[in-house]
Amino acid sequence: MALPSQRRWLGQYPARTLLRLGAAVVGIGVVGATLGLVWPEADRVAPDRPSAEDPTSLAAFPSRPVTVLVVGVDSDGLQDPVNRAAPKGPANADSLMLVRVQAGEPLQILQIPVELAVHLPGRKGMVPLSASYRDGGVALTADIIRELVGLPEGEPERFVVVPRKALRSLVDGLGQVEVNLSQSFSHTDKSQDYRVNLQAGRQTLNGAQAEQLVRLRQDPLDEQARRIRQQWLVMGLAEQLRQPNAITLLPGLLGEISADVSNDLSSAEWLSLTAATLSSNQPPRISSLPLAPRAGKQILRQLDPSAPRPLWEPVNGQPAP
Repeated sequence: MALPSQRRWLGQYPARTLLRLGAAVVGIGVVGATLGLVWPEADRVAPDRPSAEDPTSLAAFPSRPVTVLVVGVDSDGLQDPVNRAAPKGPANADSLMLVRVQAGEPLQILQIPVELAVHLPGRKGMVPLSASYRDGGVALTADIIRELVGLPEGEPERFVVVPRKALRSLVDGLGQVEVNLSQSFSHTDKSQDYRVNLQAGRQTLNGAQAEQLVRLRQDPLDEQARRIRQQWLVMGLAEQLRQPNAITLLPGLLGEISADVSNDLSSAEWLSLTAATLSSNQPPRISSLPLAPRAGKQILRQLDPSAPRPLWEPVNGQPAP
C-alpha cells in the first residue's frame, strides 16, 4: 500500500516515471518472494522466553546477508503533517543508512549524505537527497540510493522509516545508552522550539538526549559533523545491545517500536535480523559515501568522481571501503 507521500508523487509526474515505478514495484514483489526463502520457518517448540546468552533463542538467523535501508525522518511521528525542522513542511529524510546484516559478522553500515545533489522527478535543477522522501516516499529514496551506490537489482531488500519518537523509545527501552562526547554541545533553536545541552566526556543519555545528539546541526554546513555524532550513538546502541539483559528485552521492545515506524518486515524477520546482529561480538563497521571537496560554502555536495565503483561492497571480515 502506498504511503501518502508516495500517492502524491504518483499523481504529479509523467507516464514514464509511473512505468519506472511499476517496474520497481514488480521487482520488489519478486525480491519479497525470494526473501521468503532466506528466513527458515519458525521453530514451533521454541522457548517462550529468549535466553539472555543465546541470540538464536530469538529466532533463526537469515541464511544469507540482508541489506536494509534505514530512513530517519525529521518529523516526530509518521502521521505528523508537519515536520519538526526548519522550514516547516512534510517530513524529509534527516538521516540515511544502508545496513547489511549477516550472522556471525559485524554489522556493516553505509551512511548516505542527505546533502547529496540529485535530480528528482518534476523538480527543476538539483535538490538535496533529503527531499526524495518528501517527494516520493521510501520507494523513490531507495531507487535513487540504489543507483548512487551501485547496488545490485533488488537491493535494498527491506526498509525501516524511523521518526524521532521511535528513536527516543528505542533508547529509553534499552535503559539509556552510553556515549563518549569529544566536546560539550549547547544550542538553542527558537524556530524549532529545540534545545541541546550535553557535556563532554562519558555520558549516559536517555531518549530525549540521544535525539539532541543526532539532531544537532548548528549550520547547514554541519552535516558531516552530525554524521559523526550519529556514529557515536550507533556505537553506543550496539554496546547496549551486548549487555546481558538486552536479548530478553528485545521481543517486547521491538513490538512497541514497530507501531512507531514504517517498515516491510514481518515480526519474525525483525527478530531474525536482530538475532543475526547480536551473533557477532564485534562493533559495527561504519563508512560513508566519498564526497568531492566542497567548493566555498555550497550546501549541496557531489560524489567524489574518482572513487572506485561500486561505492559500497562489504567484505566478510574486513571493514567496508
